[in-house]
Amino acid sequence: MTSPPEAPYTLRRVQELVGISRAVIAGLISAGFVAPKRGTRNQNLFTFQDLVLLRTAYVLHQAKISPKKILRSLLKLKASLPEELPLTGLRISAIGTDVVVGDLQGNWAADSGQLLMDFEVARVEGNVAFLQRSAAVPAEDEPRTWLARGEALEVTDPAKAEAAYRHALALAPDYVDGYLNLGALLCEVKRCDEAVQIYENAISHCPTSALLHFNHAYALEDDGRLLEAVESYEHCLKIDPTLADAHFNLGRLQEHLGDALGAVRHFSTYRRLQD
Repeated sequence: MTSPPEAPYTLRRVQELVGISRAVIAGLISAGFVAPKRGTRNQNLFTFQDLVLLRTAYVLHQAKISPKKILRSLLKLKASLPEELPLTGLRISAIGTDVVVGDLQGNWAADSGQLLMDFEVARVEGNVAFLQRSAAVPAEDEPRTWLARGEALEVTDPAKAEAAYRHALALAPDYVDGYLNLGALLCEVKRCDEAVQIYENAISHCPTSALLHFNHAYALEDDGRLLEAVESYEHCLKIDPTLADAHFNLGRLQEHLGDALGAVRHFSTYRRLQD
């Protein structure tokens, strides 16, 4: 039997399995919660452990747990996770103040602290499934309601997802997550010129968001506007010099444009941040 690939899950597959948007995943990667592998086309590739850690980080973040505590919890959780999903499935939950990991053989504590998490991981027809507990439904007129609706619709109905994100932004013109999700969705369906306009509007409302500048640069790159993309990546790094993916993408662009010295500098910074 051939062994499974080291990191078999694409970003699209992670979205389907974990149920969170590209923008949220990008934010969790930038925050250091996971470090996906790079594919032959520079795409992010994720392991089973990454899937569990992404979902855990997202749920803890939603529960207002501090980033420092989430990182500490994930480091300990990662050490207790198998490399592949066991046939018996996994259950990860919060019991009291402990993060507990279990399967049919029993349970074990991954960390302790005030962790408000409760979801399951199981194998369903050969795939990973995340079964989240029901939560209180937010108010209908809140932007986050429409953001969540858009995230739920992205895979099955992108047009309705787009409408939901636009409604969220109509309710809150400075809603960074709404812009990130809408722009990423437009790029996914090859409407990169529209995504560029969305991000430029977003930056006028939220000029200090590094992720907005990063996504703006990515959309410009996909639209073939490479010099403008370089400028946007540079703006992104002025706001957050620790954003490793921005250094990598800027280095790659500078290499393509013939700026070998600039490329080496950003690739070196990327490696240092990854280490």
